[in-house]
Amino acid sequence: MKIPIVWLPKPLTLRNFVEAWNTSFFPHSILNSVQVTLLTLVGDVLTCSFVAYGFAKRRFPGREKLFLLVLATMMIPFNVRVVPLYLLFHKFGWINTLKPLWVPKLFGDNALYIFLFRQFFRAIPDELDEAAEIDGCNPVRTYWTITMRLSGPVIATVGIFSFMFTWNDLWGPLIFINTQSHYTLALSLQQFVSDFGIEYNLLMAAATISLIPCLAVFFILQRQFVRGVALTGIKT
Repeated sequence: MKIPIVWLPKPLTLRNFVEAWNTSFFPHSILNSVQVTLLTLVGDVLTCSFVAYGFAKRRFPGREKLFLLVLATMMIPFNVRVVPLYLLFHKFGWINTLKPLWVPKLFGDNALYIFLFRQFFRAIPDELDEAAEIDGCNPVRTYWTITMRLSGPVIATVGIFSFMFTWNDLWGPLIFINTQSHYTLALSLQQFVSDFGIEYNLLMAAATISLIPCLAVFFILQRQFVRGVALTGIKT
C-alpha cells in the first residue's frame, strides 16, 4: 500500500500573509485586542488573587459559605447575564467602546480564577503571614510582598487562561461593539468572511497570524502552567 505524499505548494510564498495584514482593519484590530487582553490580564490576576487571599488567609464569619456562593456564580452562563449587562453598559455610555470588555475584570468577576488562587494560597504556610504581621506588615502588604511573590505558577496558570479566553473572545465584542474601528481580532476575522467572501487562503493566513501570540504565551509559560495546574488541585 502506497502512502500518499502531501506536496507543499510550489512556489512557497508569503503573499497571502501580506495581503491579509494589509487589509484596512487587521493591524488596528490587533492593537485593540492587545489593549483589551493586557488590561483584562492585569485585572484578573490582581483582583481575583486579592479576593482569593481573603478566602484563603483571613478568618471572618461566614467565609466558607460566601466562598461557596462565589463558586455558585460559575453556574450562571454569560447568556443569562448579557441582557442586564447590556442595559447597564448602555446607561454608562460604554456601548461601542472597549470598556465593557475589560472594566468588569477590575472587580474579581471570575470565580474559576479565584478558586485557583485560593487553592494555591492555602498551600503556603500560614507561619509566613504570621511572621510578616509580627514584623509590622498589614494584610495588604503581606499579600503583595509575601504571598504574590511565592505564587508564580498560579499566576502563570491564570494568566494563560485569561489571555487565551480574552484574545479569542468573539461573543462579548460581537454584542457590545458596532463600529469597525473598535473591532477586536476575533471579530475582525468573523468580518473578514463578510468582506472578502470565502477566500480560504487569506482567511487561513489571518487566522495563523492571530494564533501566533497564543502559542508564544503558552510555550513561554508552559513549565509554570503545568506546575500551577498540579499545585492547585486540577487534574489534567
